[in-house]
Amino acid sequence: MNDKLALPVGTTLDRFIMRKQEDFPYATGELSQLLRDIALAAKIVNREINRAGLLDVTGAYGNQNVQGEEQQKLDVIANIRFIRALRNGGEVCAIISEEEEDIIQTGNTKGKYIVAMDPLDGSSNIDVNVSIGTIFSVYRRTSETGCDGTLEDCLQNGTRQIAAGYIVYGSSTMLVYTTGHGVNGFTYEPSLGEFFLSHPNIVTPRTGKIYSCNEGSANSFPDGVKNYLNYCKEEGYSGRYIGSLVADFHRNLLKGGVYIYPATAKAPNGKLRLMYECNSLAFIVEQAGGKASTGTKRVMEIEPTELHQRCPLVIGSAEMVEKVEEFMKAEALVS
Repeated sequence: MNDKLALPVGTTLDRFIMRKQEDFPYATGELSQLLRDIALAAKIVNREINRAGLLDVTGAYGNQNVQGEEQQKLDVIANIRFIRALRNGGEVCAIISEEEEDIIQTGNTKGKYIVAMDPLDGSSNIDVNVSIGTIFSVYRRTSETGCDGTLEDCLQNGTRQIAAGYIVYGSSTMLVYTTGHGVNGFTYEPSLGEFFLSHPNIVTPRTGKIYSCNEGSANSFPDGVKNYLNYCKEEGYSGRYIGSLVADFHRNLLKGGVYIYPATAKAPNGKLRLMYECNSLAFIVEQAGGKASTGTKRVMEIEPTELHQRCPLVIGSAEMVEKVEEFMKAEALVS
């Protein structure tokens, strides 16, 4: 029989996770189940996004979230779907979400894990068919099991993450994650309903020619960032900014580049959220050989003090992040 008539379809996410359980000698399958629960929710959200233009699920929901931002209908849908999947999975004792003011107790008091998530990043781009995403982090609880998750469980710094990932819903849907042993990407095959390993052992280039930031706000950027942007233009770099953090980060992770969302006059602490966005992507990029900084210090070493804490972010190829830090340091010395 000709083997080419039945070529293998590849490694599924479930099979890959099972093979990697040996990386966690203290776990007995709970983390693997948690990652499967996230993948299940991602499939459901992917379905809702793909039907968005046909159903009444686009546009504003009519409420503001805790950040004071207008919620989109799909923000609410994605939040519900991920919470439900994690609650039903039984491995998570508490969840914190960008869309919720307080800790979400799952009722699974024996659960060993905490999940922090941005259920739908860039959701204002849905109406115009631009890529959007989901971001998540997993922490091991520090309190005793048998009770609800605590604020201390949720406010751990990024170095204590045991897993982090994102899903990008674009021309194809991809789930990219790390458990501290490299970064792997899986592409969704909708006819089979499975994620397949498509990007094994992702390593981001040491440098690149892409910078991503909202230059419409450049007048309020720190002088060090302004000087770096001028340097990029002098060097002939390409400015690429989608406005969905996951999409910009994903492109730069694969191709090489730097994403910058600094402190501004309007947002002196930055705009992005430490627990839901910055720590997760910092863990991923470091595992892929890149760096994540506030412009002056490593993101994952920041000690969080509140659930919705904001943070400046410079993230991407290591040499490009270091160059931004050089400009920031030089400007600090001058002032």
